[in-house]
Amino acid sequence: MDFYFEDGPCSSESNPKNGHGESQMTEDSNDLPRGKSSSVGITEFQEQHNRYPHEAIPVGITEFQGQHTSSNIDDISRRVQDLVEKINNSRTSDQKVMDSFQEKLVEKVTEMLQQMKEHMYTVYEENSNVMQVKLQELSEVLESCSKLNKELMEASQALKSLREGLAIIQTPQP
Repeated sequence: MDFYFEDGPCSSESNPKNGHGESQMTEDSNDLPRGKSSSVGITEFQEQHNRYPHEAIPVGITEFQGQHTSSNIDDISRRVQDLVEKINNSRTSDQKVMDSFQEKLVEKVTEMLQQMKEHMYTVYEENSNVMQVKLQELSEVLESCSKLNKELMEASQALKSLREGLAIIQTPQP
């Protein structure tokens, strides 16, 4: 899920100052003493205005406050946009890592499957050789059994003929 800032992408970059990521305007106003940042000037103005609330607010200060507020909003917008871009970039990077992992996993699984097939075929070949030997032995035994059965039938026939011949001899002749 990607996030997009509703105002559209910002063309400027946010460059945090003083190591805390806080934005401060560095422009000096004509109404502020030289060398002080605008945030300090606004604080001094607010304190002075609180002490003397009936005095008129100088036009330059109200414009400055509007610019400062607008600048803060723009800065926040840039920061939000930067964060959204970082999140989206992180997600894109995560997707690339997962895609790469999937490709490597598929390669590894394919490789392992090929090795298993090769092993399976080797086992088949060994089993086939053993079965061939056993089948040859069985064939020889069956052939021997057929020969013995034939000899037994011949012996049985000879015995039958002999019995019949003996029976004729033993029978009294009238």
